[in-house]
Amino acid sequence: MSKRIRRRFKKRYIVLVLTVGYLLFANSCMTMRTSIKKTKAFFEENYTDFTENTIIIQERDLHYIETGRKDGHTLVFLHGSPGSWDAYKNYLVDSELTSQYRIIAPDRPGFGKSGFRKSCSLKEQSEALNALLNQLENGKSMTLIGHSYSGPLIVQMALDAPDLYQNLVILAGALDPDAEKPEKWRKPLTWVPLKYLVPGALKPSNDELWMLKEDLRELKPQLDQLHQRTLIIHGKKDRLVPYENVGFMEKSMTNTKELEVISLEDEDHFIVWTQEQLIKKSILAWTKE
Repeated sequence: MSKRIRRRFKKRYIVLVLTVGYLLFANSCMTMRTSIKKTKAFFEENYTDFTENTIIIQERDLHYIETGRKDGHTLVFLHGSPGSWDAYKNYLVDSELTSQYRIIAPDRPGFGKSGFRKSCSLKEQSEALNALLNQLENGKSMTLIGHSYSGPLIVQMALDAPDLYQNLVILAGALDPDAEKPEKWRKPLTWVPLKYLVPGALKPSNDELWMLKEDLRELKPQLDQLHQRTLIIHGKKDRLVPYENVGFMEKSMTNTKELEVISLEDEDHFIVWTQEQLIKKSILAWTKE
């Protein structure tokens, strides 16, 4: 073999190794998943009993964490995009909540340990999560709590299974299709082979955020059918999900049993973490009325 051929072979080999290495990196980094060891340590440090389980629903793995009273009114916390159950870890160990409620925090489809990187639409997620929660139903009422992307998701879930849920709490929810302006750069990253180059949880996040505008257009005509009591909490300085979403929801959700808005003057999109106490107290008040 000549030196020239050997050099070419070596270069191709290096390119192949780098490509395979990056693909492995892309699928293993930025997973936003908490290991079993760290999960156990967190709950032990906070003196909280918990259940971690995965159920197969519609050929999908759906993973969730559960704390609190087994026989209590159920609070279901659904994370934004990207994310996983641990976005709500402080709520899962809050003694005021766990002493009164059963708390369930799933990994949404495509995230965490729920079919990681296998993205799907708003409607598909609703069907899968409703099937999960129907299995976990304990005879008591349920409240859905959704942040950001999960704002429209919990509305879709409530429309698809109207008898399963009593209350909704929408935290900085993106429901107005006209306010949703998907960045054009997202679309190429949904194509093969480019989608395999997007690291970790950013891949399903990119996919679902690109689909979201069309999903919201399909959801919009159904909003006047929503009947659950609905609490909206939104920061007026939210640049990721503009505050105009609140006005859209007020105009569109005309048949809810009750609709209340809590506007936060100086807050942005990350109220789940910056306003934990306010959100906790709001949930306590909203579910006791």
